[in-house]
Amino acid sequence: MSPKILRLIVPLIVLTFACAPFTSSPVPPAPAAVSTVTQTPVPPPVSSETPSPIPPTETASPVPPTVTASPIPAVDSLAAVVTADRLSCRYGPGAEYLYLYGLREGLKLKLIGQTGGNNWVWVEGTKNNCWVNINFLNIDGDFKALPIVYPDPAGLPITPYYPPTTVLSATRDGNTVTVTWLAVPISPGDYEKENMFNYIVEVWRCEGGQFIFDPLPTNWSTISFVDEPGCAQPSHGRVFVQEKHGFAGPAEIPWP
Repeated sequence: MSPKILRLIVPLIVLTFACAPFTSSPVPPAPAAVSTVTQTPVPPPVSSETPSPIPPTETASPVPPTVTASPIPAVDSLAAVVTADRLSCRYGPGAEYLYLYGLREGLKLKLIGQTGGNNWVWVEGTKNNCWVNINFLNIDGDFKALPIVYPDPAGLPITPYYPPTTVLSATRDGNTVTVTWLAVPISPGDYEKENMFNYIVEVWRCEGGQFIFDPLPTNWSTISFVDEPGCAQPSHGRVFVQEKHGFAGPAEIPWP
């Protein structure tokens, strides 16, 4: 090629490249934006059933054996010795019953019965049996082992001279029982002693959980006493008229 023609072609090539559009290299796409929200991890589902608590381990205390009181072996009689200077032996199991005779100190006795509710015992006599208080005896054994003989067969001597009384009323106010009966006048000559009582009210009553036999003496035709709940045996009672020859009655108390 001639130099003339070359000088014409070179500027034309430069002009062609100068006028051609600029094509940039492809720009890679921007990376995706990272979320700024912190996701809280979801706990695993909880069962709707409430588990039963596990009870603590306990050591069982040993159960103590049940202690049953041994019954007192029953006996037909017991030997005893009088410890008082002169001990009154009476027709009934109490200090206010008629006097039969006196027993001297050191006398040996044979006890053959009790009341089951007080501390008087029945003594076997040569002619008549009678009652004495255990507080004035030295007993060989437990008097509660003796048979209960009152009111039967150890009954009171009955007088032929006076009629029995009649119970008019028996009322209760809480634990207080009041009994009223028909008065039976006693002749002054039929008093064994000046302080003898005209009536003896015998009551089998409950107090403090104990079943008690209580002979209550009085010269009035009414009396009150305590009778509480809590005893296995039913309470009951009766009224005797007392004079020097014996006892009239009994008149049973309709228990309230």
